[in-house]
Amino acid sequence: MKNVKTIQETEAAIIDSFSLFDSWDDKYEYIIDLGKKLPALDEKHKTEENKVRGCQSTVWLTADYKDGRVYFSADSDAVIVKGLISMLISVLSGHTPQEIIDAPLDFIREIGMTTHLAQTRSNGLRAMVKQMKHYALAFQAMRQHSINDHGNSRTETKSH
Repeated sequence: MKNVKTIQETEAAIIDSFSLFDSWDDKYEYIIDLGKKLPALDEKHKTEENKVRGCQSTVWLTADYKDGRVYFSADSDAVIVKGLISMLISVLSGHTPQEIIDAPLDFIREIGMTTHLAQTRSNGLRAMVKQMKHYALAFQAMRQHSINDHGNSRTETKSH
């Protein structure tokens, strides 16, 4: 199994990266660059049911559950929002549902996002976090239900 960083380690790396920039203009450019590196989401996933509610911009978010871990994919029509979801994916993707549910995501506050984002973007960021945690809760519930019903767990599920 590949060496997966903990959520806290990934958050610390993001905080360190943001500390290299003096101005918020530079930080926004960095966020945009992160979004440009986000793998493209297949057009078949850009559906109404995959849209994150509460975002002013359009954000599509999908989650896959494989071998006890949740893997997220996303895209947005707004460059800064695409960078924000890219950061969330880098922190949460590849972790267990419980790790995702329990993650306080302190890096958002520590890098200054809570004070430097416009209110609409801040609401959108909260909506993206909420949707990611909702997927984790759903996978955890499905796994628990599967164990209770069948005495074992299913290892691969998609939620789209």
